Amino acid sequence: MAVTSQKLTLAEYLSYDDGTGNRYELVNGDLVCMALGTGEHGDISEFLNEAFKEEIKRAALPWISRDMKIGIQSPRGDRWDTVRVPDVVVLPVEQWTGLKKRESVIALHEPPPLLVVEVVSPSTAGEDYRAKHTEYAVLDIPEYWIVDPMQSRVTVCVLREGAYDDQGFQGDDRIVSPTFASLTLTVAQVLSAG
Repeated sequence: MAVTSQKLTLAEYLSYDDGTGNRYELVNGDLVCMALGTGEHGDISEFLNEAFKEEIKRAALPWISRDMKIGIQSPRGDRWDTVRVPDVVVLPVEQWTGLKKRESVIALHEPPPLLVVEVVSPSTAGEDYRAKHTEYAVLDIPEYWIVDPMQSRVTVCVLREGAYDDQGFQGDDRIVSPTFASLTLTVAQVLSAG
């Protein structure tokens, strides 16, 4: 649900503060309040962020993982800006360093992150499975995870020739990730974090 009656530009969004402490995504120029999500949602996001950090450290990869701290400008819409804030973002350390002295939004002209994760909530299912699936593919994000506690499933979307190939995992399935090929997480482990 949009919270402003007037469309905002990217610059206006980046400087917007209504004093409430609420966090917003920008969708076609409209501010959309990001629900806090359930405790399960937060636990799963934090668990994956920590698992990615551990794997990055173990494999000595020049990457960093951040939960709910990085926005991604999206090409959605034809006139108004959209900025998504994924639950977890993995990107090169060099790219994160470039975001430290400015708003942490990856602009359209910048390289995409390596991997993004969205944890599905009842209010976000349509966006996570449809809108963001399309937007992240157009942005050339190589890998997109949709973690769905309601369906007890993790879908790993891998970019091939401009579109995502989706592979679903459930129960004790090991989640297969091209980005983290040695990661040995199962869906049950991820969902039990919540």
